[in-house]
Amino acid sequence: MPEVIFPGPEGRLEGRYHPQKERDAPIAIVLHPHPQFGGTMNHKVVYNLHYAFYKMGFTVLRFNFRGVGRSQGEYDQGIGELSDAASALDYLQSMNNNSKHCWVAGFSFGAWIGMQLLMRRPEITGFISVSPPANMYDFSFLAPCPASGLIINGT
Repeated sequence: MPEVIFPGPEGRLEGRYHPQKERDAPIAIVLHPHPQFGGTMNHKVVYNLHYAFYKMGFTVLRFNFRGVGRSQGEYDQGIGELSDAASALDYLQSMNNNSKHCWVAGFSFGAWIGMQLLMRRPEITGFISVSPPANMYDFSFLAPCPASGLIINGT
């Protein structure tokens, strides 16, 4: 799976891109947990989401938010990270012009960012939100939610 570097709002963003052979395969981006608490694109939940999407026939991109790994920039309280996610989606779409379906998935902080992206990008047709931190962030922006998806939470 190729390592990719693509432009973000504050410089380069580091990612892993896993394309399918089919030119019209659905696409998905996978977002990692909180950067200030050790979250990276290599977190086991993010890694497993990435491969689950790939095994279901999706072309997948996971990446590090600004200031994580080889991604440039500094943590920005979720505001800049949402811009990073939008840049990642732009990059993925530019590589897959024929795709008709687009999903976003995230774990914890990444779930919060992913749900915000979902509300701003009408081309997103589905989502997976793993352990969204509803006790830490306001999710009232989701009413009404424009796409179907899966929310996974537990103790």
